[in-house]
Amino acid sequence: MEEATVAAEAVAAGADGLKYVGAALAIGLGALGTGLGMGIFFSKVMETLGRNPEAGPKIQVPMFLGIAFTEAIAIYALVVALIILFS
Repeated sequence: MEEATVAAEAVAAGADGLKYVGAALAIGLGALGTGLGMGIFFSKVMETLGRNPEAGPKIQVPMFLGIAFTEAIAIYALVVALIILFS
């Protein structure tokens, strides 16, 4: 009887540990993807402005929209990580 209790506690502790791993993977991969995306994005924006400085006003609004959408993905990853962690 006591062995069954110990085994059940070990399984519960393993499940809690996997929650932490899942939350870390969710936010880690989400941050990695958005970081790479924003780096490439800003690289192309700076390249465009370097080649054609007069294009600044034309690309400003799409640039801010791209930043907002990319950051939203990072926030979604954080929300998923918190849901995994606290469920």
